[in-house]
Amino acid sequence: MERFKTIEGKIVPLDRVNIDTDQIIPKQFLKRIERTGFGQFLFNDWRFNNDDSLNEEFILNKEMYKSASVLVTGDNFGSGSSREHAAWALHDYGFRCILAPSFADIFFNNCFQNGLLPIVLPKEKIRNIIDESINNNGLELTIDLESQTIFNISLEINIQFDIDPYRKYCMLNGLDNIALTLQHIDKIDLYENQNI
Repeated sequence: MERFKTIEGKIVPLDRVNIDTDQIIPKQFLKRIERTGFGQFLFNDWRFNNDDSLNEEFILNKEMYKSASVLVTGDNFGSGSSREHAAWALHDYGFRCILAPSFADIFFNNCFQNGLLPIVLPKEKIRNIIDESINNNGLELTIDLESQTIFNISLEINIQFDIDPYRKYCMLNGLDNIALTLQHIDKIDLYENQNI
């Protein structure tokens, strides 16, 4: 898993609530066996019209958001089924961080296991960031995990966020559950060899 320390990125203000995992990555794309390649199907039913043409009105299809790495959205993001593919699709598309007032629990955990940083902020802070982005024709933010700060110096944005210390350690060091376990491979081997 890629380490997460500091990113500077353009935000996409997806001003919707209750976005579920079937909207993030529709079920017909879950047949792949790899973790990669799902980004092309992210928000498929919103990004494309029924005839498979590009929906020019959907925010991710607008030129100014093409290289965005921070998604800012509403309450209850990632609800619905527990498919890990939702986190895979967001990361594969290029997102590294999601800001929202609340997340579905399983999706929230899946993000941390896949190098995607979900940050919970109060609704009024999310509203301010979305409005700032719309008023300025886009907005770039710096997310510094070490100092737990979101900022834009020129716009005088400076927001502190909370994160569980264990999750922070894992993100800073690029460790998912498997990588954490493999840090103790010598002890695992010793144990297994003693019990042969």
